[in-house]
Amino acid sequence: MSKKVLVISTSPRKGGNSETLADEFIRGARDAGNDVEKVTLYDKDIRFCRGCLVCQNTQRCVIYDDADTIVQNMLTADAIVFATPIYYYGMCGQMKTLLDRANPLFPTDYRFRDIYLLAAAAEEDGHTVDGAVTGLQGWIDCFEKARLAGTVFAGGVTAVGEIQNHPALKQAYELGRNM
Repeated sequence: MSKKVLVISTSPRKGGNSETLADEFIRGARDAGNDVEKVTLYDKDIRFCRGCLVCQNTQRCVIYDDADTIVQNMLTADAIVFATPIYYYGMCGQMKTLLDRANPLFPTDYRFRDIYLLAAAAEEDGHTVDGAVTGLQGWIDCFEKARLAGTVFAGGVTAVGEIQNHPALKQAYELGRNM
């Protein structure tokens, strides 16, 4: 059965290493027959959450920017994939800002169940991604029907394109193909 998959590339760099991981995941998911939409944040206007909590009653944010459209797409996705560079051992700020702005989803009958994390970093140590996993898991824990279904980490990549031939690309493809 085909799934509706939303892939969110949160990197501020167009064509960055985490976006390349996202593209491989997408290729695998499409090869498996899934309906995949990719959203990039580097070309979006996403402002900080104001913490007003109006969205808990309206299921929409009072800030009119690109986050509202993305959050509405998250609501109807079967699976959501976040691709992020690792900055200071955590997810990038753009990803965290979007997660905060996804607060309107909390009181809804959201469709997503499986959440995936794709991450790239200059550091090679496998634990480099732990902060991003913890941050995303904190968001997932607020949605009792959702789970972290898989993570791919590409360490040792900094400059755009440095990820070429990295084994994590095959892992991202396979994760998308087998979701």
